[in-house]
Amino acid sequence: MGRVIDRGDVAEIAVLKTYDPPLTALRGRTITATGRYGKFLDLVTEQEPGGGPVLHLITHLARAGWLRWRGKLPPQPPRPGRGPLAFRLRFTDGAGFDLTEAGTRKRLAVYLVTDPAAIPGIAALGPDPLDPSFTAGTLAGILAGRRTQIKGVLRDQKIIAGIGNAYSDEVLHAAKMSPFRLAASLTGDDVAALHAVIVGTLRDAIARSDGLAAGDLKKEKKAGLRVHGRAGQPCTVCGDTIREVSFADSALQYCPTCQTGGKPLADRRMSRLLK
Repeated sequence: MGRVIDRGDVAEIAVLKTYDPPLTALRGRTITATGRYGKFLDLVTEQEPGGGPVLHLITHLARAGWLRWRGKLPPQPPRPGRGPLAFRLRFTDGAGFDLTEAGTRKRLAVYLVTDPAAIPGIAALGPDPLDPSFTAGTLAGILAGRRTQIKGVLRDQKIIAGIGNAYSDEVLHAAKMSPFRLAASLTGDDVAALHAVIVGTLRDAIARSDGLAAGDLKKEKKAGLRVHGRAGQPCTVCGDTIREVSFADSALQYCPTCQTGGKPLADRRMSRLLK
């Protein structure tokens, strides 16, 4: 905080989701605070002299996005379409960051707004599990009567914000719960235990990341995961082999011994491939 913005530049036109106010309105503004809404990151700028609105530069890195801090950035804007670079924010001291995205599915997003609630993805978010108001009772109300698999509930940002695919795997492994279990089937004790695991897992992840450079965050996250992304490897708790269930655009990982009574879950996508 306290840095003064020199300029914000788009290198991939699709990344910018808003056009009013324009990015040029950032020039000369000081970063006064940071915030988070689920997986949306917020840089808050000072109020414009004369009583103008506070501006929020909000980003969502999606699955393949990276924030790369640079100690020195060139003063000229980047050329559009050069490699994975999508957006650049430069401060008056020459430092700043690049937002990059690999792959063909471009989902990284940048917004400049006066009110974060104007962003549809933020307006639709469910409660934040790290907010003090998110109690075991809150979770019980969310799950009550919901005849859907608990994995889907935990990763749906409109139901609970900020957990996502990776940490829903981690939460369910720590809770010793099958990802296919129906949400409505959880008892009061189950809900209380799951709530404690959700909060504890997320707080532990934040503590491990505290003080790390932006470029080291994803490496640290991967190193701290016990089941997600570790299919075929031994479970660190029981030694059983971590298994995977594949879907059209994602996959989940779990430990049969810890979570499903030793029984492998049906993987319909793999079954079709083997026919």
